Amino acid sequence: MKKVLIVSPHFPPVNAADMHRVRQSLPYFEQFGWEPTVLCVDPKYVEMAKDNVLLESLPKKVDIHMVSAFSTKYTRKLGLGNLGLRAFYQLYKAGNKLLKSGDFDLVYFSTTMFASMPLGRLWKKKFNIPFVIDMQDPWRNDYYLTVPKEEKPPKFWFAYNLDKNLERFTIPKVDGLISVSKGYIDMLKTRYPKIKNIPAKTLTFGAAVKDFEFIDNHPIPLSITLDKSKTNFIYIGRGGHDMAKSLSVIFEAFKNGLDNNDAFKNFKFWFIGTSYAPDGEGEKTITPIAQQFGVEAFVEEITDRKPYFEVLTLLKAANVILIPGSEDANYTASKLYPNLLAKKPLLCVFHSNSSVVSIVKDLNAGDVVLFDKEKAVEHCLESMKTIITQLPKVPNTNWDKFKPFTAEAMTKVQCDFFNTVLKSYTTS
Repeated sequence: MKKVLIVSPHFPPVNAADMHRVRQSLPYFEQFGWEPTVLCVDPKYVEMAKDNVLLESLPKKVDIHMVSAFSTKYTRKLGLGNLGLRAFYQLYKAGNKLLKSGDFDLVYFSTTMFASMPLGRLWKKKFNIPFVIDMQDPWRNDYYLTVPKEEKPPKFWFAYNLDKNLERFTIPKVDGLISVSKGYIDMLKTRYPKIKNIPAKTLTFGAAVKDFEFIDNHPIPLSITLDKSKTNFIYIGRGGHDMAKSLSVIFEAFKNGLDNNDAFKNFKFWFIGTSYAPDGEGEKTITPIAQQFGVEAFVEEITDRKPYFEVLTLLKAANVILIPGSEDANYTASKLYPNLLAKKPLLCVFHSNSSVVSIVKDLNAGDVVLFDKEKAVEHCLESMKTIITQLPKVPNTNWDKFKPFTAEAMTKVQCDFFNTVLKSYTTS
């Protein structure tokens, strides 16, 4: 049995999207020859919503090591709130202690707290242990270089330059890359020619069938009341200015339908958990687009994130599940598979190059509109009409083809990849 140290600063009960690959994989690692140890940050130092039900979904025996972090009470005076920075020293110290034992074969970073990833290079030099990075989002994100100043995130230039330099320090020494998007891998290999031959694997988040079995046996109360007399379109996930094109297609299509079809007057669009900001502090990025098309009365945007299992329960309560995509062609919605497992009519509006398009079409799991193609609005309108005339009929999803996307199957791919990285490292 090989041993992997998994660095995931966010971990249950923290309700963060970036820890779900780890959480969903933990029940299966040993089955495929790897014993996991998790290194994370104590939830009391994390400024995100907590969901204690997440703890119930973990295997009973998991080796977890939690560290503290510098308090934001002090770090924010320096303009720093990033958890990867606040816990860097503590993670380094705890990792040193664990790796000094000599029992570990690999270090695996699965997080969007990118500032913790340079630890991989430091530990590799100190202990001669290879490391793998799971690139769930771009680390150095060049997208915002091209948008107007008002659309740039707060402290963009500081964050951008920090990310650029930390990425440049870390990536040339990485031994393997996993990513939700092949585009992210290609981008890094182009940017850093030294890693062009290292093992790399495109791997979306797995579908956690066990999570839906869990809510079937553990009813979850909802903090949102849906009007059952309405046709509720629900999207749960982040917003952002990079989704403006897909949302414009959706709202323009709806506006056109509203003017000509009485059934559209019964629509209600829900956008839930659209901001990563602390509860009550999120900026609405979807409502302003609805206002541009005069349909804001039919739209409810809730920026606060909801507990994970409440999210799954809300998806099952939807009449139609809606997923808008990003202008970034490499963007893959990490919550795609939970949306599929909810077994509801599905409408996706994505860039034609996104992997979501081929996955949904191949599985026959729902309607896909390509917002970067001609007549996208007309296609979106026709999809809406078709879906509502067939309610409550759901797509005839090919569940046999779906099996490779389950969390168990994805964990096997991760473990096989770890073996490939070890073999490559020892022969290099």
